[in-house]
This record gives sequence, C-alpha cells and structure tokens, in this order.
Amino acid sequence: MREEPKDSGLTVTCLMPGATETEFFERADMLDTTIGAGKKDDPADVAKIGFEAMMKADGDVVSGLKNKIQSALTAVTPSGVLPKQHGKMAKPGSAKK
Repeated sequence: MREEPKDSGLTVTCLMPGATETEFFERADMLDTTIGAGKKDDPADVAKIGFEAMMKADGDVVSGLKNKIQSALTAVTPSGVLPKQHGKMAKPGSAKK
C-alpha cells in the first residue's frame, strides 16, 4: 500500500496500538477476560502517538511500552505460540478476580 502513492507526496502510517481503554471490550462482552479487565492505554495518548507519527511520515508506530515489548517479542517467538497466548488472554472468564 505504501508503494502506490510513494511519488505523490502521500504517506501511509500504520498505527499498532495495544489494548486501549475504549468501549470495545464492553461491547464485545470481554470484560471478564484477562485483556478486557487489564490496564489499557489511554485513547488520547494512542491518538497523539499516531498523529505525531503520521506528521513525521513514519511507516509503522507501536504505542505503549507494554505493547512495544510484546511486539518485539513476536520477532523471536514461534508463530504457533502467539495465537495460544492471545487465546488465553481473550478467553471468557480468564480475568483474575
């Protein structure tokens, strides 16, 4: 997608936020999951990071320290492990009580 407009002055920025404090988890009935009940990033902070990256024409930006660590670990984690980890975090009833 970035290749098509490369000489037009347009840029494409991919914002990759982690869990963000929005109504998503409530609407998805995920408040009883580890990820739904856990600490999430502030949406204003995520938006600011994305906007600043877009204005600098950065191609990819990962917001939040925890998400940056998780993203870095994906490069060295076997691909079969990642879906299992996500499944555990999103499993209904997985939130610590």
